[in-house]
Amino acid sequence: MIEAVIWDFGGVLTSSPFEAFNRYERERGLPADFIRRINATNPDTNAWALFERSECTLDEFDELFAREAAALGHEVRGRAIVELLSGDIRPAMVEALRRCKARAKVGCITNNVSAGAGAGMARSEDKARAVAEVMEIFDHVIESSKIGIRKPDPRIYQMACETLGVSPDACVYLDDLGINLKPAAALGMKTIKVVEPAKALAELEAAVGFPVG
Repeated sequence: MIEAVIWDFGGVLTSSPFEAFNRYERERGLPADFIRRINATNPDTNAWALFERSECTLDEFDELFAREAAALGHEVRGRAIVELLSGDIRPAMVEALRRCKARAKVGCITNNVSAGAGAGMARSEDKARAVAEVMEIFDHVIESSKIGIRKPDPRIYQMACETLGVSPDACVYLDDLGINLKPAAALGMKTIKVVEPAKALAELEAAVGFPVG
């Protein structure tokens, strides 16, 4: 029986920042998925990893990211990428979150950075308020930038379960990245990869056994 539903934030409850990355790349004539390539190079020690664990400042991230981009052949500043991180709220996913809240515990594990406003790294007051309203639904939120641990470190999933008072095998976890789902599945969680929101919601409904849409 599912006792808790744990959610990633960006790319699940909001539109994916990867969409913004690809727009940025097209506008500037960069290779497709170049930004993701930078972030996937030395993924535990690169600028992105350091920033999500709050091990560098925004200024330091800006410079470190620029160096990594240059090493791969193009000019991209880190500050430009930070501006792309805040996605748009997906109402259907938020409604599903509310319905899960009515019948189970709900938590959030988000890799984020100390930039913008709030856990969703919003770039405007209106968006910050919208994100804050969603965050209030959760029983508990874990932010990588606050605890110094980021997905896919297994400890962050264990921390979520301990805080919610549930065992991993009684949880469903939703994320848009397969690399972040693997540790959750290894702990015993039911995992759902969010690519198409409608498909993910159908899988969630099947997993929890009650309507979410």
